[in-house]
Amino acid sequence: MSNITLSIPDDILDDARIIAAEQRTSVNALVRDYLAGLSKQKKLAKKAMAELRSLSEKTDSRLGPDYRFDRDSLYER
Repeated sequence: MSNITLSIPDDILDDARIIAAEQRTSVNALVRDYLAGLSKQKKLAKKAMAELRSLSEKTDSRLGPDYRFDRDSLYER
């Protein structure tokens, strides 16, 4: 595990210490969990985009930037 040094304004660090104490954890753990959450969120978004791209390649729909919905075709049966 790597160590980093952060510059944090005193008032924000004071608030973070209070929050950490209320949650019975450390400021270090709060930062680590926050960064882990960012990483996980980015990976999930990347996976979702890949799945969406895959689905869009499998469809026979002809949607594109110039596609316009035609009201009559929406109600065709």
